[in-house]
Amino acid sequence: MRNDETLSAEEKKTLAHGLSRVLADSFKLYQKTHGFHWNIEAANFHDLHLMLEEQYRDIWDAVDVIAERIRALGHYAPSTATDFSQLSEIEEERGVPEAKAMLKQLVADNETVVRTMRDIRPKVEEAGDTATGSMLDDRLQVHDKYIWMLKATLKDGGKGTKSVLETLT
Repeated sequence: MRNDETLSAEEKKTLAHGLSRVLADSFKLYQKTHGFHWNIEAANFHDLHLMLEEQYRDIWDAVDVIAERIRALGHYAPSTATDFSQLSEIEEERGVPEAKAMLKQLVADNETVVRTMRDIRPKVEEAGDTATGSMLDDRLQVHDKYIWMLKATLKDGGKGTKSVLETLT
């Protein structure tokens, strides 16, 4: 286990670049989730509106934590729309899709954030950066939960099963 003071300059640069990608993806996901929160329309509007609000508020808080981790590694955090567009794989939505399409986009975008985090995770392990690793693990858990919640919201009802264990074998 190593701390920031024992990471090499190259390790810090590599991790800061990876976290900059996570920051860009997270910021663009925040923006999209907040926009969908404002504009979603559906029979279950109230529940969707509240779910998206919970998610965008959490992502907003996480963006600050990620940016501050980049700073703690001795690098500047990207902060412009241009930087985020160059670093992120999340596409903007300029229109107002129907509710199901919004939720499907948010599933895909959360999966993008997860992929980006998992992509840099081996470099974090290799450097022995437990602070960054812990932060990523916490965020992975949150985004996995959002993916589950969004997918469950998109379902029209369960198939039913005689035993939950049947689904595991």
